[in-house]
Formats: sequence, structure tokens, C-alpha cells
Amino acid sequence: MTLTLNPALDLSTNAEHVAPDLKLRCSAPRADAGGGGVNVSRAIAFLGGQSLAALALGGGPGERVRQLLRGEGIPVHDLGVAVETRQNLSVIARDTGAQYRFIMPGQTWTDVDVDRSCEALCKLARAGDLIVPSGSLPPGVGPGDLVALTNRLAVLGVRIVLDTSGAALQAFATGRAKTLHVLRMDLEEAQSLAGRDLDTVADVAQFGRELVDAGAAKSVIVAKGAEGSILVTSRGQGWHVRPPKVSVVSKTGAGDSFVAGFTLALAQGSSDLEATVRGVGAAASAVTTPDTDLCDGASAERYAALSTVTEL
Repeated sequence: MTLTLNPALDLSTNAEHVAPDLKLRCSAPRADAGGGGVNVSRAIAFLGGQSLAALALGGGPGERVRQLLRGEGIPVHDLGVAVETRQNLSVIARDTGAQYRFIMPGQTWTDVDVDRSCEALCKLARAGDLIVPSGSLPPGVGPGDLVALTNRLAVLGVRIVLDTSGAALQAFATGRAKTLHVLRMDLEEAQSLAGRDLDTVADVAQFGRELVDAGAAKSVIVAKGAEGSILVTSRGQGWHVRPPKVSVVSKTGAGDSFVAGFTLALAQGSSDLEATVRGVGAAASAVTTPDTDLCDGASAERYAALSTVTEL
């Protein structure tokens, strides 16, 4: 199950030139369902798996997101929060190829909205479930709310794979929850948390061990761009999984595709290391496709098989 508290209707278009103060004539927009958990569910489907997308939907944009996901064969569970789903806009300037991305914050949640979504999710969850909270938090939802939710889910016997950022990542990294199976982040986020540069794979692995020792999660994964991902587990083990070289079309969606491949592998009984290899393959697949296409199953398997694993 994926959890998206701040989903979006992502609109993308292009214009010949992007400049201020002018009316910019754009092509017909493309609409996609967006948000961290939504993208993970979409990528899981592209990889041949199945997931339930639990998300907060409201208003016309929310109904459009629901229709788009159902059109891709992804079951949707609405958390019953009465706020309109946000819309984001991406514009590509055809003359330069530059992409301009306008990301909206979403509407503010009340305490009632937070309680309602928490109750709805806890009613859905069953022991043994894998739940992936992913993406930004809407205004009105604090890191403490997400910590409280994962604590309740952990009591139910759920395994949680968390991919978040900002203050929420900071809260979990300090070990406030102690309920995560996996905490994933990218290198920039890791360096911000560490307060220092993590130039080498060994530096990243050392920081991962610090997070595990602090109780952040049983396993920590840090993505280091084209160099792949570093996995550190509570047993003191560490590995560097490096993908083969591929031609990069768009880096958008690589992280979500990694989480999709990783979590799908866990659901199929793989170890954290085996799942990391699958995730790296999915991420490599994603960067070879346009930004809205994420990964595909055939190339993800091929790139996973070509990845190298080094024990740290």
C-alpha cells in the first residue's frame, strides 16, 4: 500500500519560448496523477506488481487523479479528507529545452483531517502489510503527525518503507519513531542531515550506520545518483549497489521507481539487499524514459542483472 497525503494533478505542456510578461501560447496539456506515493504505485504497476494507493482526494482535480489511476488499473482508497487536491504545472521551452516546474503546496489540513486520515489508514492496514508513505506533507500536517501514524501502524504489524524529505525526514532520522523498516533518502538530503559532505561511498555508509544506531530504521538507503545506492542494515552490514551506465533522458521519477522496485521485491520475499538491487535496476530504467513514464519492467530487470554489488 502506498500513502500519499499531498497528491497532485500534474499538468505538463510546452511553449516555444518562456519569458516574463508575455502571453505564452502552450500546447495541449498532458495530465498525470502525481505525488510521491502515487508515483510509487504507478511504477509498481509498470514493473508488473499491484498496490493499493491510499490518498487524500478532493474537488475536481482529486476526481481527475482518481480517474487517471483507475485508468492505469491502480485501485484507489480515498482517506476522506475534505480538501481540494493541488495542481502542479511543468512547462518546457522548446527553443532551449529547459523545463520549468511549478509545485504548489496544497490546501491546509485541520486536526480533524489529520485524525480522519489516520483512522482510515489504520482500518485498512493488516499485519504483514508493506506501507510506503512517500512525498511531501500538506500544510497543517507536521512531522509529529507522521511519526504518530507510523507508530500506530507498527503496532498493527506493518512494515514501513519511508521516503520523505525536510522536517519529516529530520524527525525520523533522529530516531523519534523507531518504527521504520527502511528509511530512504538521496545524497543531498543525507548531507543536509549529516551537516557535512559525504564525498565517498564509505562516507555515506558511515552516516547510514549512524542513522541505524540512532534508531532511525532497521535499514537505511542513500541514493548517490549515477553511482547507485548504499544500503546499511541493523546487523552492521553494508553494500554499494551500482547500476550499469545508461543514457539519461530524465532523472525525474528515478527515486520513486527505486522505491517501487525495492518494495515490490520485499513483497515477493527478497532480502533488503536483493530488493536494493531490484530498486537500482528500476531507477536506472526510469532515467532512460521521459519524466512522466517512470520505469518499465523489462529494462528494470535487465539493469538489475547488470548492477554490481560491493560489500562495505
